[in-house]
Amino acid sequence: MGMCLPCLGGAADDVVVTPDPDSRRRQLAEAAEKRQKEKSHLQTRKSHAKVVSRQHTGVLKIQKQSREKRKNRKRLKNRR
Repeated sequence: MGMCLPCLGGAADDVVVTPDPDSRRRQLAEAAEKRQKEKSHLQTRKSHAKVVSRQHTGVLKIQKQSREKRKNRKRLKNRR
């Protein structure tokens, strides 16, 4: 038994102290809020990247033109 005591002497330094429940709850809430912000930021970046890629290919311009044509057709039908 005398041989184990020197081994256990330094083990007290390795112990992780758990925070009290209130601070733990606050830490978890902050972490969840941070994850939400990152997730929403990534979603806006992805949607912005999609629009930019569409503009680069010219698809967005074509879609706008076809919408305008539809509107003009509806206007002409309503006039008759």
